[in-house]
Amino acid sequence: MDEPRWLNETEMAAWRGFVAATNLVARRLERQLKDDAGLSHTQYEILVQLSAAPEGSLRMTDLADRLVTSKSGLTYQVTQLEKAGLVARRSCPSDVRGVFAELTDHGWQALRAAAPGHVAAVREALIDVLTPEQLAALADTLGTVADRLRAADA
Repeated sequence: MDEPRWLNETEMAAWRGFVAATNLVARRLERQLKDDAGLSHTQYEILVQLSAAPEGSLRMTDLADRLVTSKSGLTYQVTQLEKAGLVARRSCPSDVRGVFAELTDHGWQALRAAAPGHVAAVREALIDVLTPEQLAALADTLGTVADRLRAADA
C-alpha cells in the first residue's frame, strides 16, 4: 500500500482556512436568512434558482443538479416551501415521472423581500473582505475545484 501524501504546512493552512471560512460563512448566512426571512439557506437557493429559470420553473432533477444536492433532500425542502405557499409542484406533461417545481407569486414576493438582506450578509461575510484580485483568484480557484468534482461525478 502506498504511503499517503500528507499535506505540507502551506497545504494544511489552505485546507484549514477553507474549512473554517466555508463553515463560518455558511453559518452566518443561515442565521441571517432564518432571522430575517424565515428561510433556510437551501430554501433561499431553491427560490433563487427557480427565479432565474424560464417561467420560474424547473424539473426537480435539474433543480437538484443546480443546487448540488440529493433528490431526497430537495424533495423535503420543496415540500416545506410548498407548505409555505412559496413553491408549487406540477407534473411534466411529456414525462409521467417528471415533476416541476415553480415559484408562486408569494414565492417571488418572499424572494424579493429576502434578497437585499441576504446580499448585504454575503458582502459583509465574504465579498467586501477581499480585494478585487483576491476575489478573482477565489472565483477562479473554486470554479476549477467545482468543475473537476462535477466531471468526476458525471
